[in-house]
Amino acid sequence: MTWTQWFIFLIVIQIIHGLGTWKLYTKTGRKAWEAFLPIYNGVILMKIISRPWWWIILMFLPIVNLIMIPAVWVETARSFGKDTKKDALICIVTLGFYLFYLNYVEDVTYIENRRLKPKTSSGEWITSILFAIVAATIVHTYFFQPFVIPSSSLEKSLLIGDFLIVSKIHYGARAPMTTVATPMVHDTIPVLKKKSYLFSDKFEDRNTSLLNKLQLPYFRLPGFEKIERNDIVVFNQPADTLLDMNKFKPDRNYYKPIDKKTNLVKRCVGVAGDTLEIRDGYVFIDSEQNKLPPRSHIQFSYDIRFKRNLQPSRIYDILDKHDITDGLGYGTQEGYYRIPAATDGAITRLKAHPEVAEIISIKKEKGFQEDIFPRDPNYSWNIDNFGPIYIPKKGATVQLNTENIALYKRAISEYEGHNVVTRGNEILIDNVPTTSYTFRQDYYWMMGDNRHNSIDSRFWGFVPYDHVFGKPVFIWMSIDGLMEGVKNWSFRWDRIFTTVSGSGKRTSYLIPFIVVVFSITFLNKWRKKKKAKASK
Repeated sequence: MTWTQWFIFLIVIQIIHGLGTWKLYTKTGRKAWEAFLPIYNGVILMKIISRPWWWIILMFLPIVNLIMIPAVWVETARSFGKDTKKDALICIVTLGFYLFYLNYVEDVTYIENRRLKPKTSSGEWITSILFAIVAATIVHTYFFQPFVIPSSSLEKSLLIGDFLIVSKIHYGARAPMTTVATPMVHDTIPVLKKKSYLFSDKFEDRNTSLLNKLQLPYFRLPGFEKIERNDIVVFNQPADTLLDMNKFKPDRNYYKPIDKKTNLVKRCVGVAGDTLEIRDGYVFIDSEQNKLPPRSHIQFSYDIRFKRNLQPSRIYDILDKHDITDGLGYGTQEGYYRIPAATDGAITRLKAHPEVAEIISIKKEKGFQEDIFPRDPNYSWNIDNFGPIYIPKKGATVQLNTENIALYKRAISEYEGHNVVTRGNEILIDNVPTTSYTFRQDYYWMMGDNRHNSIDSRFWGFVPYDHVFGKPVFIWMSIDGLMEGVKNWSFRWDRIFTTVSGSGKRTSYLIPFIVVVFSITFLNKWRKKKKAKASK
């Protein structure tokens, strides 16, 4: 729904609320009209049920309101003597319309100074759990979110098994667009393996399904940072139509809301307004080679041949000593092995090893066309030699023709909501012939540092700003082998409690953190003892 449609919907809800509670308002000494006035009726209702005014804010926060609105229904019934478990259940099952019954049928009496604390330990436990979920959901949605690195696309910069804290506030927290979903869960409910949100993922139902009408328009709170070139960014995969990202041949395409598309983490190598080109695997921006931060480590694939037959264990031992840890495969020629990923420095050192006969770089030549973006015969691009391509900027106008429309068609149609058709030499946007287009949002180019083992913008093109949701800032845990199912997994102690970005050698803040926690604990105990002595 649009903002106008949501506004009308909220007005209707206010009218329903007023019709269902105005008599209850009058029984508390308030005026009947106070039950109908938007926002103000909430302030008065919080006074009636003896709850803080800021509950109103929680009632308007998507996902959080799925807990808070039923809680307000139950609290309203309790304020008029209906405080049994049966009353609470009826409130929830009837979606709050039980209040209509209390308003028009039952002769209820307002309990002004009712006891707010639950009568039973189980009730107190449930209340504590619900508000813990509310608090965690707010933090998870608007401030920070945990994220684990599932693949080696950013190896050696970020490793498989790194557990990150992703900041939502750096680029501005994106409000949820999906209004009905399980709190603190992305697209799938754990264990049950079921979709965690209400939405019709069938393409033919995208504009007609009532479930899809519940989507909120895109909105982002102000941030204190812009996305800069070479930032590591967490975002929703723009072209995600897979039920499971590990299964690339689903029974059909699954269309998802933006905020429920698969979360990915890549490096932003091109920002809005850049002209990007990849030459021999290296990124060039406006014809100058992109300079990566000190902790960044680009990797490529190689074929390696040894001077004599070596046992696999010996080969792995040689590679490990040169910090080549992404496994080993069969090479393109007999007698060669494939190194899936290695840095330039590691390969330079490895070439000097007495057992190594030859190392060949595995890169596609310029002009060799692969099945990558934009998948058009006019562009003979591959993952190692790509572009040049202009990355759209908000407010920038791009001249369109039948040759370059392939580069921008998906952005204009899929991400900006227009109908784009090419007829002969003519381009029509929303059935109007055009030769240019002005973009409504910024776009970015995301790539993995592991150049030959990363599905990124080279395959699906630009990443719109509305798909960006956070910046990883901290590694709070790192476990080697856990994500790959290795039995003898181990902690990477040198990475625990380290920052994601920064210059110089990575420094762990685990010991200072432990010292601070123990100091605060000791200080609190000392204060309590001192206070107890003073009261005697």
